[in-house]
Amino acid sequence: MNMYCQSAFHQLEVVIASISEMVGQLNEEDLSFRPTVGKRSIRELLEHIASIPLADGHIANEATQEEMETFYASISLNTKDEILETLFDHFSQLKIQFENYTEDQLFTETTSWWGVTYTRFGWLLQIIAHMYHHRGQLHAVLVHVYEKDPEIMLFE
Repeated sequence: MNMYCQSAFHQLEVVIASISEMVGQLNEEDLSFRPTVGKRSIRELLEHIASIPLADGHIANEATQEEMETFYASISLNTKDEILETLFDHFSQLKIQFENYTEDQLFTETTSWWGVTYTRFGWLLQIIAHMYHHRGQLHAVLVHVYEKDPEIMLFE
């Protein structure tokens, strides 16, 4: 794996470790809480976070809308353990996907089903941004709704 991808995967490791720490501070009952009507519950948010590495990896390989809908429909995570196991598994699969790219493949442009085009490396950067975005949502729920600062390192 080239050094750019190594650095990118290190950032994913940082965000995943902090998400794991926050999940560890939740009770199973917390998962059903919906902080905002019409928005995701904590479980749904965590289910989405756990799916991002593999889902966005599929998108980087030009998965169709139908393929992505089938993928999302196949994900059903109900416990903290299921969420974390899936998150770690999907991260591992993404890492394998990127380890196998040649430099040419890494810098080949691919287009999402909704028309956005990036290189595969650009998609990897988008995955990092996506993970940090949702980690911020989880952190905000803990701080502003539960009034509990998880007291974790968010950045190195």
